[in-house]
Amino acid sequence: MDARRKTWNERQQELRTSLSCLQEHARAIELFLIQHAMTHAGELSTSGSATFEDDIWENLTDPASRFIPPKCEHSIVWCFWHMTRCEDITMNMLIAGTSQLLMNDGWFERMRILSRDTGNSMNTAEIADFSARIDIPALRAYRLGVGHRTTEIVRTLQPGEFKIQTDPVRFQKVLAEGAVIPSQHWLIDYWGGLTAAGLLLMPSTRHNLIHLNEASKIKQNIRK
Repeated sequence: MDARRKTWNERQQELRTSLSCLQEHARAIELFLIQHAMTHAGELSTSGSATFEDDIWENLTDPASRFIPPKCEHSIVWCFWHMTRCEDITMNMLIAGTSQLLMNDGWFERMRILSRDTGNSMNTAEIADFSARIDIPALRAYRLGVGHRTTEIVRTLQPGEFKIQTDPVRFQKVLAEGAVIPSQHWLIDYWGGLTAAGLLLMPSTRHNLIHLNEASKIKQNIRK
């Protein structure tokens, strides 16, 4: 494990502790913003250092980002789509109770895709088709927009709100808009069992890193 990931994991443990302590509300927000920024493009961070996302895109060609190597389940662009959709849905629709970014500013049309959900149910052929058709600059811009929106939402959370669970009515909107499809209802059940703090940990930080690690391994396989 490289030094940055070791530091990130240590901070994530501190974040988990701070989220559970009312007196550490401000520190929890500070830690979340640091952790979250490292899983997005450098434009979201004020550190000036390369992020885990920056590492993936560095010297990555368009064909390579769409390729599914042997023995791998996904492409790199699918990984970015999946983790961004999970963040968009949970932060906007569940925590903030606002509309998902995907449906604003023509993002869905700009990315030239057919799927609106998280992509969990896609088979190999569907992932390949998705990877071939998506507009990558639009995907990256959508992801950055989601990241910025997440930081705005978290900064507005008040002491005590980390312990709140999502209003069940919001999950009905998630299903109605096709953000989660019926065959993947387990995702609704999982998110429904989490507080706001739990959603900040999974998916908005830890889940992002899981798929960035996956994307890194895919990139290494392509280079072999």
